[in-house]
Amino acid sequence: MSLFNRILASVGIGSAKVDTLLERNRYAPGEQVSGVVKIQGGQVQQQVDAIHLKLMTQYTKESNDTKHQVNHELVRFQVSSAFTLQANEVRELPFTIVLPPHTPLTIGRAPVWLKTELDIANAVDPSDNDLIEIAPKVEQSIIIDALNRLGFRLRKAECEYAPRLGGAVPFVQEFEFVPTTYFKGDLDELEVIFYPKEHELEILVQIDRRAKGLGGWLAEAMDMDETFVRFNLPNDEWKRLGPDGASNHLSNMIRRYI
Repeated sequence: MSLFNRILASVGIGSAKVDTLLERNRYAPGEQVSGVVKIQGGQVQQQVDAIHLKLMTQYTKESNDTKHQVNHELVRFQVSSAFTLQANEVRELPFTIVLPPHTPLTIGRAPVWLKTELDIANAVDPSDNDLIEIAPKVEQSIIIDALNRLGFRLRKAECEYAPRLGGAVPFVQEFEFVPTTYFKGDLDELEVIFYPKEHELEILVQIDRRAKGLGGWLAEAMDMDETFVRFNLPNDEWKRLGPDGASNHLSNMIRRYI
């Protein structure tokens, strides 16, 4: 084992490589993710202090009137403790992790990926990134379907910096809907934020009323044309309602504020 090879490995040349293979690439928040971390030893023996899986996403933050993207670590899992990886050795480490309930849905501009990192002493840490598709939970799908039945079309979905609203994370994922039929003359848009928990789903709805007459224009100019409504139901209750029952529930709620 030459000193030259050790030096090369310390800067990532001829060092270990890592590749994470997932059982599948589509999940919902709260589901288990299973896979295998495959490690290929490099040209020299190396000490691996730990292997971590990091669930990552990205949100938009505005500062000085400029928007930029911020990578955020949602949760971290340790797959392995310290071990010695021999030159050219191949190891496969199976794992099972659980996605947190607040994992963003990959709708619109909201990427989610699993980052695998080998912590190697005195060397560049090898890493691997795997994009994951995050589909809505049953309860979230019911609400989205209900809004579609009320004539709302999803215009934008984006994770935005909002530490006071985010709860467990410094951002919220906003789903912006526009009315196309029933509420077209009454609303400009409807914004929905999901707060999923293990046994219930809370939603925050921002109702943006369309300006009507001088009073409406003044209210819009003073940001008084928006109403925030927050409510939650147990997951079983959302399932019992289904899209039809949820659409009636949402329709009645909206009509109270227009």
